[in-house]
Amino acid sequence: MASSRILIGLLDVPGEERNALAETIAKGRFAVAAAEHIDALPVDTRLIVAHARAVPASDWSTLTRRLPTVVVSDTRLDADLLRAVDAGLVDYLVDPLRHGDVLRRLISRSLEHHRLAEAHARDRERLAELNENLETHLAMLRLDQQAGSQIQRRLLPPQPLTINGVGCEYWLAPSLYLSGDFLDFQRFDDRYSVFYFADVSGHGASSAFVTVLLKYLSNRWLNEWDGSAPETLASRWLAQLNNELLETGIGKHATLFVGVIDRECRRMHYSLGAQMPMPLLQNGDDLHVIEGEGMPVGLFPKVTYPAYDVTFGENFRLWLCSDGVLECLPGDTLDKRLAELQRRVSQCQDVATLRTSLAVNRSADDSDTERQELPDDLTIMLLSGFDHDDR
Repeated sequence: MASSRILIGLLDVPGEERNALAETIAKGRFAVAAAEHIDALPVDTRLIVAHARAVPASDWSTLTRRLPTVVVSDTRLDADLLRAVDAGLVDYLVDPLRHGDVLRRLISRSLEHHRLAEAHARDRERLAELNENLETHLAMLRLDQQAGSQIQRRLLPPQPLTINGVGCEYWLAPSLYLSGDFLDFQRFDDRYSVFYFADVSGHGASSAFVTVLLKYLSNRWLNEWDGSAPETLASRWLAQLNNELLETGIGKHATLFVGVIDRECRRMHYSLGAQMPMPLLQNGDDLHVIEGEGMPVGLFPKVTYPAYDVTFGENFRLWLCSDGVLECLPGDTLDKRLAELQRRVSQCQDVATLRTSLAVNRSADDSDTERQELPDDLTIMLLSGFDHDDR
């Protein structure tokens, strides 16, 4: 059976003292191979016990790079011992023949420290490899997110946009790359136009996928609509979308506002699903929150959504904001932030002015790879009319 004893190399000048030192070391679990130079030691040597008198001063640094080393000396004032310590050797013992137990413990401790150092080195190497792989995957993920952001932006309506005398402008800033906020404004015919403003729970890729589904479904439903019963279109859309989200089982819900604008009657039919903050309607100098309530879309089955309508003035402005906008406003309560939003809207004529007042300088068009993450997606939409020429 192969020996399980650990081989210790002993560097010392030949003689009785070296033999005695070898016997002292070998009393433990160690085997000993004695030599005058490190190159004469067996290749399976695990540690070196070097007598200070046997190693030239210039060889200490080379010795420590080869194997863990314990230095022994007959006296504390040995100049050779001091040179070994100066070279970085910190494990040493004076008068090893009198302290055999201490020497063997010192050897065991040095071997354990060396084992741990090698393990740590392997761990660092593995960690560096994992970090490199992580950086590579993060770079790939960033590219995927940027590509997704480009596609999501192309799904948004163009700007500037006017339909049936109603102008639409908006600002959408994702929290990072992909957004759970989405909006659209489309023409049905010369009388009716339809818009929606959505905020999907969470943000990032999974929420962005829901906005793509919303875009697809709304286009399909608009194409299927025959123009009848515009007062119930918004509530039907919300109910249908509620069923669609529940059937997908992706665990996502949304707040949503859907409106049908009747140019002929200067009226808007609408329904909402837990829209927060509520839209603000400005007719002349009057600015107020429009009425309405409704459950979030995609949380509960068999939900019905009430239908509402409101009359627009000759020159109206309808403001819609996502709840992320509230994070940019001062106030320690929701009511204070809602009041502050209403105050700022009353002083703004366009989206750019309100955006500036929020002190957020970021849009969906930003392509910085190291962009700062926002606390939430931010979106503002403004519909105004009916004094715009279609374009």
